[in-house]
Amino acid sequence: MTRATFITLDGIDGVGKSTQISRLMDHLADQGHEPLLVRDPGTTKIGVKLREILLKSNLELHRRTEAMLFMASRCEMVETVLRPALESGKTVISDRFLLANVVYQSVGGDVPAESLWEMGRLANGGLTPDLTLLLDMPAARSMERLGNEADRMERRGVQYMEAVRQAFLKQLPQSSQATAVIDADQSPQQVSHDMLGIVDRLLKQS
Repeated sequence: MTRATFITLDGIDGVGKSTQISRLMDHLADQGHEPLLVRDPGTTKIGVKLREILLKSNLELHRRTEAMLFMASRCEMVETVLRPALESGKTVISDRFLLANVVYQSVGGDVPAESLWEMGRLANGGLTPDLTLLLDMPAARSMERLGNEADRMERRGVQYMEAVRQAFLKQLPQSSQATAVIDADQSPQQVSHDMLGIVDRLLKQS
């Protein structure tokens, strides 16, 4: 049996994460894996409600409050969906994970990144991805793609989003057992080619 594998995709919004996740899921299924997609925050009933508060509401939340709500959503997902899926042999793909939580709540706020990593590892029960793929492009380009679809986080502006991008690059090495940065400012086909090559190399080692 192929070893269960946990892969996360991350990056600022507008980099094409949804397209690449769909292609990765299809690729894994074609290779005989049983992929499961989760979304962070979200996936569980509690997570969906917290996602609405965090990303869709107009509530003014302190950064530590935001951080803890993200952590709570992830804890529920890990213990009720993600860990059981891995234990049953599935390959799990997560649309964002702890890395995003650390980045978004530490940039421009008063919560140190190291404190967020510590909180996150407690919330995750020690679960760490096998691979994190960071889709990267300049924030100005990603904001052009988003247009009027920006959520509460993105409405903080392009300078904030570029600071988030740089924090992703800085914090990435702490996120997983293996990591890779993929240039997302190229054709979707080339992004997929780069991404799937990295994933296939990881799976061959399993």
